Amino acid sequence: MKNVISMPKVFQDPKYRGKHIILAAGKVYTATTGEQAAKILKRLEKTHPEVTPEVAYLPKARSLILWM
Repeated sequence: MKNVISMPKVFQDPKYRGKHIILAAGKVYTATTGEQAAKILKRLEKTHPEVTPEVAYLPKARSLILWM
């Protein structure tokens, strides 16, 4: 079986900490800002219109996230 990339696998990899993660078309795309992530999503929309990307932000270790 082919090695499938999934969000749980990406979340376990420390190299993605502090980045926006986009998983689409069997690839992982990363961005350091939301603006960069939006550009990647627009590009993916044009190149892979049939794919629904998974998008997440993986905070750095020991980050405090306030939810209101």
